[in-house]
Amino acid sequence: MSFQAYLDAIETKTGKIPADLVAEARERGYGADTKAGEIVQWLKDDYELGRGHAMALVHVIKKGTRIDDKHVGTGTAHSDPSNELRLDGKANR
Repeated sequence: MSFQAYLDAIETKTGKIPADLVAEARERGYGADTKAGEIVQWLKDDYELGRGHAMALVHVIKKGTRIDDKHVGTGTAHSDPSNELRLDGKANR
């Protein structure tokens, strides 16, 4: 599953677009220096997200929306179409 597919699945599961969850994380004080496990636990407790889905959001919370080019256009199941992740929701694409 690609990074974007994880984010889209999170939206389906939680009913919130990824940008809303990132904003909530910021309100909680989560950022680049927050341990991944702390963010994963919050997402599990509040939204019942599994580790794989949570780690996609951890990446965005800690590092931003840009992903490494090695994940782009490989044609594999983990390939993303762009190195910039969309957080604005599936309906906005």
